[in-house]
Amino acid sequence: MIQLEQPYKNQKSITPEAKNNDLFGGIFIAIAIISIWAISLGLLLSVDISKLNFWILLPIILWQTFLYTGLFITSHDAMHGVVFPKNTKINHFIGSLTLSLYGLLSYPKLLKKHWLHHHKPVSKLDPDFHDGKHTNFFSWYIYFMKGYWSWQQIITLTIIYNSAKFIFHIPGDNLTYFWVIPSILSSLQLFYFGTFLPHSEPKGGYIQPHCAQTINRPIWWSFITCYHFGYHKEHHEYPHIPWWQLPQIYKIFK
Repeated sequence: MIQLEQPYKNQKSITPEAKNNDLFGGIFIAIAIISIWAISLGLLLSVDISKLNFWILLPIILWQTFLYTGLFITSHDAMHGVVFPKNTKINHFIGSLTLSLYGLLSYPKLLKKHWLHHHKPVSKLDPDFHDGKHTNFFSWYIYFMKGYWSWQQIITLTIIYNSAKFIFHIPGDNLTYFWVIPSILSSLQLFYFGTFLPHSEPKGGYIQPHCAQTINRPIWWSFITCYHFGYHKEHHEYPHIPWWQLPQIYKIFK
């Protein structure tokens, strides 16, 4: 049985006006993201890609990347119990579903690792931290991905790709441009805005206990870049606040 981790000693309490009292907002947004992603992918897999020039194809790929990131952000919120706090089984089901749609990732495995990240940030026990030597973006990204991907996932995804192409006759270019590439770009987006930027060591050194910094941006740009994950210090301090309320938390406590 999947269980959420208990709150830890460094988690701050929040004022009444900052609490999330909307028990159905999370599941509504989760269903919206899943539905838009599924409809968008279904339509894009059936279009004639030969009629799309580069300047049309590029924004479509970025749009699909944004939706893939939304799937992962939804699963992340499920790990914190805020997709549907009224029912933990439904909450975890949505988290498992979105991770499977994102890339056949294991929800129990990520749940355990993510809470370890919150308990032991930027330490040897932190599964999201670099290897202690190579702190540049690409070395850190490769080291990070090794901890979450397996050959079993890669083989299964390859089977799905070829089944869709040769059995269901979905054009390979459509699968590549609208399924494969957006998922890879999404992993880069999530890593850059959710791990690399907020957890890179600042000039003055890490600030304990969360060792996370906020990358403050205009709300619209914060949303587009990574669903407000730039408000990372706030997320670590108030981990049971959903992603769409992080700007509010920042304004209240800055």
